[in-house]
Amino acid sequence: MSLDNLYAISGSALNAQMVRLNSIASNIANISSAGNSPETTYQALRPVFSAIYDQIGNGAEGARVTVDQVFKMPASDKNRRYEPKNMLADDEGYVYYPDINVIQEMADMLSATRSYQSSIEVMTSARKLQQRLLGLAE
Repeated sequence: MSLDNLYAISGSALNAQMVRLNSIASNIANISSAGNSPETTYQALRPVFSAIYDQIGNGAEGARVTVDQVFKMPASDKNRRYEPKNMLADDEGYVYYPDINVIQEMADMLSATRSYQSSIEVMTSARKLQQRLLGLAE
């Protein structure tokens, strides 16, 4: 495996985790966004990842990650609240809020952050290996 492949694999992981962190940030930012129906309420974003396997020489394989899509969770009236004085209330006086669990979002954020940091460590180690290799040639 060449060091270039390490950079490609780690770079794809960095990109995927950044998409994940952006989705989490959007979900947390819109947790209190109300709507007058389940369809008009903010719908939580969830990225979908997949692995792309590559032959990288000597029969070895490497797997990059790609973001297939970022989909919206289906609309739900699970978080319907009776707020007749709210200007967004429907005819019955209900306001709809997104179905977002802040604890789950925070756990996902910690996981994405750790994955991002791990990918940075891989790239840093690869860079140090390259520097040591160049130092041997002197």
